[in-house]
Amino acid sequence: MSYISKEQYEYALGRVEELLPTVDETTPANSKNAVELSVLSDVVIAYEKEHYPIQKPTVSELIELSLKEKGMTQKQLAAEIGVSPSRINDFVSGRAEPSLRISSLLCKVLGISPSLMLGL
Repeated sequence: MSYISKEQYEYALGRVEELLPTVDETTPANSKNAVELSVLSDVVIAYEKEHYPIQKPTVSELIELSLKEKGMTQKQLAAEIGVSPSRINDFVSGRAEPSLRISSLLCKVLGISPSLMLGL
């Protein structure tokens, strides 16, 4: 559990935004601004992890987002992996979870990381 207050977080966030334009890849790591940016970034990250956790996407969300990114239809995906379009719709709607074999095919065709598909 973090002991960073909301006020400390807001200060750190504001200061990070001020420092970002002054630090780039050519700035020495031991410069005052680079050190301050690093420390305050850690404060912001710690607070956000505790108070604004990012939920991992569901399998249905992964498939739906990947279809949009690839510009594919459910019907095209179904033909590509050898299942019926209604089965793909079941996966996208969350009515069914794909088997490991189908998950593997979905990962290959849609470019989804297997660890994401497994919820890791």
